[in-house]
Amino acid sequence: MAKSNRTGSAEQEGTSAQLVILKVKMFPTPYEELNQVLGELVSRIQQIMNNDFIGAYLQGSFAVGGFDQYSDVDFIVVVEDELTSHQVDALQLMHDQVYQLDSEWAKHLEGSYFPGEILRHHSKSGLDLWYLDHGARSLIRSDHCNTILVRTVVREKGVTLAGPPPKTLVDPISDELLRADIFQTLTSWGRQILEDPAPYNNRFYQSFIVLNYCRMLHDLHRGYPGSKREGAEWAKSVLDPSWTDLIDAAWDGRPDPAKKPLAGGPQERCGIVAPRTELCQKNIQKRAILLSLPCRPSMSPKERQL
Repeated sequence: MAKSNRTGSAEQEGTSAQLVILKVKMFPTPYEELNQVLGELVSRIQQIMNNDFIGAYLQGSFAVGGFDQYSDVDFIVVVEDELTSHQVDALQLMHDQVYQLDSEWAKHLEGSYFPGEILRHHSKSGLDLWYLDHGARSLIRSDHCNTILVRTVVREKGVTLAGPPPKTLVDPISDELLRADIFQTLTSWGRQILEDPAPYNNRFYQSFIVLNYCRMLHDLHRGYPGSKREGAEWAKSVLDPSWTDLIDAAWDGRPDPAKKPLAGGPQERCGIVAPRTELCQKNIQKRAILLSLPCRPSMSPKERQL
């Protein structure tokens, strides 16, 4: 891979026959360099898992929309059963090698390995899976991707990299179940941030928290998964105008999220994430219950402008 940035045309030729076959079938993203990274990743996973491989899918912004060259690349891999120790060791080595590919995209992969039965049943949410964190070189055990929201995105909008249609792998999930899951995340994550704010005292998490709360409130209200961009625009249109500067500052922080919190003007906006989270946490239940209701003609102007 000759390029080291995160751009590229989707019409360039691949670097191997195997990658060309993958891309001719689907062109999973508009970024040719990312397509090459994904082709390399899936090819290596297939070689390791052999007959235990079921499928690989993009979720997150590359599935629901709103992605750009700064987006994480969220994926899941579906396998027949729990990974064996031999498979884990081989995957650890493989992910370290993929991370070292000559592409920035290779450093922005994030995803989990789902045994097929765990993915299919939403009742299995919350169990730990083998997980590659964003920017990581090795797998850890985490429940990060094992949520009802991820299942909904994969089933309804997942982008197939290899394997059967994702709808055949995930049982249907009702709007009510999705909203209940989002509400639980809104409240539990808010408590976690307030109880231990130190890990979030950097620009990446300040932006991440604001944009994710916008997205979750949007999803709770609409009853379907949206992108961070869609959530941010929705929040600016329906929440109190005092939130607008913070939302804009959070979005502007995305191109270089590794920076420490800014000093001066923008930091004054980003630095109010913790108190704003506390305010949001104190009022989240009544807001969430109201926002979860479908829009209806009888809603008062005050309700519509929450």
